[in-house]
Amino acid sequence: MTDVKPDFDDRFRELPPEAGAAVDVIERLTGAGHAAFLVGGAVRNLALGLPPGDFDVATAARPERIAELFPHTKFVGAAFGVTLVVVGDHRIEVATFRRERSYLDGRHPDKVEFSDSPAEDALRRDFTVNALYLDPRSGEILDTVAGLDDCRARILRTVGVPADRFSEDGLRLLRASRLAAGCELEVAQGTLDAMRDCRDMLRAVSPERLGEELSAMLTGPSPSRALNLLRETGLLDLFLPEVSALHGVPQPPDYHPEGDVWTHTMLMLDQVKQPDLVLALGVLLHDIGKPTAFRQVDGRIRFHGHERSGEVMSRDVLDRLRFPRAIAERVSWLVSQHMRFFDARLMRPSTLKRFIRQEHFPALLELHRLDKAAADGDMSLHDFCRERRAAATAEELAPRPLLSGEDLLALGVPPGPRVGALLRELETMQLEGRLRDPEAARRWV
Repeated sequence: MTDVKPDFDDRFRELPPEAGAAVDVIERLTGAGHAAFLVGGAVRNLALGLPPGDFDVATAARPERIAELFPHTKFVGAAFGVTLVVVGDHRIEVATFRRERSYLDGRHPDKVEFSDSPAEDALRRDFTVNALYLDPRSGEILDTVAGLDDCRARILRTVGVPADRFSEDGLRLLRASRLAAGCELEVAQGTLDAMRDCRDMLRAVSPERLGEELSAMLTGPSPSRALNLLRETGLLDLFLPEVSALHGVPQPPDYHPEGDVWTHTMLMLDQVKQPDLVLALGVLLHDIGKPTAFRQVDGRIRFHGHERSGEVMSRDVLDRLRFPRAIAERVSWLVSQHMRFFDARLMRPSTLKRFIRQEHFPALLELHRLDKAAADGDMSLHDFCRERRAAATAEELAPRPLLSGEDLLALGVPPGPRVGALLRELETMQLEGRLRDPEAARRWV
């Protein structure tokens, strides 16, 4: 195979403006006598006709030489030859060509040796479509692993032996699913087989990295396809068994003509406006309590209380994957609240106002819209709550309290729980228009 191939469908002749800073870095490196190329996901996406994203650079220059050539640098992975070069407002990741030996911890190579050869550097990369080296001056691609052929055929294939690549870093098992979905690629059969055979390697991946990859998957294109690949290869059972359990759980066909809980959840995920991680996690986990809550009563399917068990389960999942506390709290709140819409028309005015005034209610409303769009399509309760919130002023939803706790104590109410209970009842009557001024409130007390 020839090392250098002509441009692929003219996609590399005129680079987008966002490549400018990386090209400037390459020009300085090559001007100093060092081979340098654009690499990684941006080059892959250009070949596939997708938005390029961030441009990275690979070079024969050693890290210390890169630091000499660029006044503003930071070693972000010095042991692995990765340098961050600051060019104006841009931060360009520059990696020195390297060859790697065995991986003892399932993530980091035991030994790294710098190289002058991009062909050697390509052999350490995960997938052939990520092992393309673009010379921005000529528009030519250096391709020693048939990555362009795989781009043309829209195939995702590991570089070399699949089991070797997955053993080097178990996170590549998840990344394969995300790339296949996001880049609209078919996974090569050998790579797919290895994903099944090597799935236990996922156990060596830290929870934080699993959570980060899940986040990228959910906020990228076609999350349902990525998750279906994980389920089909047995990977989902290992790190999200609670989500895998949704598959095959039946639902009442009159409310859910789309099918089981898994199908419903996948349909919802693909309709989330990107990128909204909290909402996407809320969608993924909103029915997580259904498998354990499933009951058949008089021939009808019931999931009584699944939102309450789901709240606990979703928090457990997010804590396990080390999501920030703020995200875990918001997502578990969405899960706990998502069934309240079905009582909205029956709520007292005060209860409805308290419901729709909540800080994260807009996200909850969107979750409900997605829930119904992926089921029977009945938007009546969504529209009812949306219209009530739009019509109400901030003062109507959260009026200034007529009395304070100190006022109640001054009126002779003894300190204790009764103070809080009275304040809430006062607000209830205020929200319902039964008390309108402090004097009336004092008389009521």
